Amino acid sequence: MPLTKVLITVKTYPSLSAKYGELVCTAGFLEDGSWIRLYPIPFRKLKKDVKYTKYQWIELDIVNNDKDFRPESFRPVALDTPITLMNTIDTKGNWYKRKQIVLGKVYTDIKALIAEAHDKDICTSLAVFKPTKVTDFKVEKVSAEWDKKKLDE
Repeated sequence: MPLTKVLITVKTYPSLSAKYGELVCTAGFLEDGSWIRLYPIPFRKLKKDVKYTKYQWIELDIVNNDKDFRPESFRPVALDTPITLMNTIDTKGNWYKRKQIVLGKVYTDIKALIAEAHDKDICTSLAVFKPTKVTDFKVEKVSAEWDKKKLDE
């Protein structure tokens, strides 16, 4: 696959992997507006000059993540795959440029979105969803302590 340009919009909280140590899942949009998931990314181990931010275009060599059935899932060719940082999309004009990309396809019907997720021909697993009403919001604490041995692997 040729180098792929991705607009980063999501970076998960780091998680520990028995195989790779600390990793993040990163998601964003391709130039055509479709979603993409990039995993695994050893974000904290990346050199400072390739640590991308949200709403920054990056370019890297990727392949389908054959260990993940979801169609949006890709992985870098290798954990040390070079990443080229490109421009960051600003928030001018009430986030106009960001909205042009992110709000291309917005779901408002949760049942339709879940049906797509369960449809084996579609398997939607990343989407922009605008709820009609927010009825609850919970924040739950998790342990901030990590096994130091796994971090040093």
